[in-house]
Amino acid sequence: MQRGRGFRIGRLFGIDIRIDWTWLIIFALVTYSLGVVLGELQVDWEPELRWGIAAASALLFFVSVLAHELAHSLVSQAYGNPVDSITLFLFGGVAEIREEPETAMGEFFMAIVGPLSSLVIGGVLLLLVGLLAEPVAPAEDPAALIGQLGPIALMATWVGSVNLVLAAFNMIPGFPLDGGRVLRSILWAITGNLRAATRWATWVGQGFGWLMIVSGISMVFGVTIPFLGTGLVNGLWLAFIGWYLNNAAEQSYQRVVIQDILEGVPVTRMMRKDPPTTSPSESVESLVYESIMGTDEHAFPVLDNGQLKGIVTLADVRSVPRERWPETTVREIMTPVKECALTRSDRDAAEAMQKLATCDVHELPIMDNGQLAGVLRRQDLIQWLRLHTESGGWGQGPVRG
Repeated sequence: MQRGRGFRIGRLFGIDIRIDWTWLIIFALVTYSLGVVLGELQVDWEPELRWGIAAASALLFFVSVLAHELAHSLVSQAYGNPVDSITLFLFGGVAEIREEPETAMGEFFMAIVGPLSSLVIGGVLLLLVGLLAEPVAPAEDPAALIGQLGPIALMATWVGSVNLVLAAFNMIPGFPLDGGRVLRSILWAITGNLRAATRWATWVGQGFGWLMIVSGISMVFGVTIPFLGTGLVNGLWLAFIGWYLNNAAEQSYQRVVIQDILEGVPVTRMMRKDPPTTSPSESVESLVYESIMGTDEHAFPVLDNGQLKGIVTLADVRSVPRERWPETTVREIMTPVKECALTRSDRDAAEAMQKLATCDVHELPIMDNGQLAGVLRRQDLIQWLRLHTESGGWGQGPVRG
């Protein structure tokens, strides 16, 4: 029942802060690149100081990325849309916001506040360097210029400059970047149709993605791109970012379409009203041979005198060695009901699917008046979506404005 991805490092404003393992890669790359550049330009620093400043600068950069995502999240929460977690990963950070904004205005403010926070962070750091650092004599040689800056001033200059670049990049009007969400909010306000606005913003996002891919491949083959340069590493990195943006744009559009299809559809229409169940005292061996082997279910509600006590899954069974099946009971391996994601039969199917995705489970127990009313399986939702896809459900859909 783990929520989010990566491992949890803390909690701010009720939001879990997580780090994905890919963050370690980009952190190491940023530290290494900055350390190498400092080694080429600054010959007076000891290696320990140079690499320490490189690592500290990389860490402060990701702190500013976290501040960027927190800005999005706090505005989202102010509009009544909870945020489960923020995860730092290979491409920066992502906030796990449960639902799309309800209004174009909410979308606009939630999107614009991220780049504005990066702009403020970058501007304040560079302003402080200009006000507090020792005056720097004009120099054409970068090494001579850096040589006049102390370690703290240099670190603040680099972090501030990178934040300005981050703000500019995020304002590219391609979905799902912040600039693309700003564009979508404007189109949404004009048309009153979230799905159509998302489709148009997605096309722009994919266009920018393909432009990055083509530019990156060109750089690999020696073409010099203004402001980006040339070379194998820079070209591959730019193409990789373009590929990611292209795919993220399409996936974001599909999520909006899925939410529109499921929005307003009560869970009761697709839930299983008489799901197979088990008891806390049943052995794992009995569960396997009498229940699991005869069905395609991935999870079973655990009932005791008609009361839901928890849920046991195939993953729980796999955690028990085969030789211990006869002596191990369901009670010992089940997830207690207080830790389970639950919903009601009259709740929205879009909300239920979000719970399934957020909690990374295959089945969702349906509770009405304290009693188990049924189970909603992920495959039931997929079947519903497939039915509506084949019958033209990817059309304009509901209008939200």
